[in-house]
Amino acid sequence: MKVSIGIDIGGTGTKFGIVSLEGKVLYQGAIPTQSEAKFEDFIKLLAKEIKKGLDPKKYELIGIGVGAPNANYYKGTIEHAPNLRWKGILPLANNLEDEFGVPVVITNDANAAAVGEMIFGGAKDMKDFIVITLGTGLGAGIVSNGKIVNGAHGFAGELGHTTVNYVGGRFCGCGKRGCLETYVSATGIKRTVYKLLADHNEESELRSVSFDELSAEMITKYALKGDFIAIKAFEYTGRILGTKLADTVVHSDPEAIFIFGGLSLAGDLIFDPTKEHMEKHLMPIFKGKIKIISSQLQNQSAPIIGASSLVIDKLKKDQEELLNS
Repeated sequence: MKVSIGIDIGGTGTKFGIVSLEGKVLYQGAIPTQSEAKFEDFIKLLAKEIKKGLDPKKYELIGIGVGAPNANYYKGTIEHAPNLRWKGILPLANNLEDEFGVPVVITNDANAAAVGEMIFGGAKDMKDFIVITLGTGLGAGIVSNGKIVNGAHGFAGELGHTTVNYVGGRFCGCGKRGCLETYVSATGIKRTVYKLLADHNEESELRSVSFDELSAEMITKYALKGDFIAIKAFEYTGRILGTKLADTVVHSDPEAIFIFGGLSLAGDLIFDPTKEHMEKHLMPIFKGKIKIISSQLQNQSAPIIGASSLVIDKLKKDQEELLNS
């Protein structure tokens, strides 16, 4: 059976899996992203864990797809990723090719999610859409005329590092202040909770939770129970996201915007204020036309499927080039 490997490198954990060409995950696992001091040791650990499920008698490996922060599609490198412990330029594709001997395609995690949405998810019949990933940070994958927008340098779609607060904004790992992801992400909403706790006197069960213990899932749970601070945190987060998405729409005129990742699992708590404020701030010619939809790949295997789909996408592009040559 021909298979690909999908790898999703996050700020906290790295997920991986062996995936059929139909998008079925045949084997999967995870390792901590930050456990190894050297990037080379991280790659060796990752390869070792993947090979446990890669039976050469059962599977023919055709390629590896990786979603990673600050991934350069053209060079196969991770470059100056703010949420990773390893600094500088990391030769991710070359290291994995040395371990497995097959082609490696890498892109940022949001682009991987967008390709997955296009091949296996809710964007199968769409040519123009955006995927927003809400995890430790915020990423964006932009698809225009059926193709991922990579940009001249391989870093297109870094919406999380556009600025929403120019004066006294929150510090971001990229070195700037006021970046969108410092407000809209799992980490961002935690920071918002603590600001609201300082600014309001209302009772909240979140007052007894330390920052390290707090999670987006916990904020969701308390918001559903009617906690004032938790509800306000989602309203604030959705307002910022919706306003920024209204700006983003004018760049590519998407049919839909898919929201993907842990924070999106809060459902209407995040979707309702996001939709309200996007619609409020849209340029008039776009009003009522842009759908905001939850990703159809919302499960534990979704990042793996998204990453593995990069291999399928590359095979299709290679075939098109051959036919056109």
